[in-house]
Amino acid sequence: MSDLEDDDVPQLSSHALAALQEFYAEKKQCAYPGGDDKYNVGRIEENWQLSQFWYSQETALCLAKEVTTAAGEGGRVACVSTPSVYQKLRELHREDLAVYLFEYDRRFSIYGEEFIFYDYNNPLDFPVNIAHHSFDIVIADPPYLSEECLRKTSETIKYLTQGKILLCTGAVMEEEATKLLGVKTCKFIPKHTRTLANEFRCYVNYDSQLDHDV
Repeated sequence: MSDLEDDDVPQLSSHALAALQEFYAEKKQCAYPGGDDKYNVGRIEENWQLSQFWYSQETALCLAKEVTTAAGEGGRVACVSTPSVYQKLRELHREDLAVYLFEYDRRFSIYGEEFIFYDYNNPLDFPVNIAHHSFDIVIADPPYLSEECLRKTSETIKYLTQGKILLCTGAVMEEEATKLLGVKTCKFIPKHTRTLANEFRCYVNYDSQLDHDV
């Protein structure tokens, strides 16, 4: 290539190159977060193709506190398709709790042994270390607002829980949720980081602060 042709190749300024490198570094960090902030809600970006919509910081905190109280000291919590709640629990450094995230998105495997790959189409497909009725409370948010998804997720919930259930799903699923899990609607209304077309509600089968503090 001649010197003239070399001159025709676009060159980035040092400032532009630094900005581009910073952009790619941030994108990589969002996809594969690490360090002290790896539990921050939103550090792993939503994938709309997987019907992922993260809770707001306030809702994630409220739900994390609720399951902590419900589980009790030294309790076990199963977060089924609720990565925001799992992240908030770990961000709060509640080391006295055993917390597992049951999730389809393998990006969350960065959380090591606390990540359990979960596909609601195979609702009882668990590793051998996940025993029947081994969690004090299960919090679940089925990825799709359909009878089939809720029914299969309900199989998972009933297998895992010793009794307590906290379900987050659309208001349109209230009748089906009551029929499948014996839950009732709470006064507390969960919020997401983005405005969704469907109204969401929380449902429980025990005496919950979510039905008292609004």
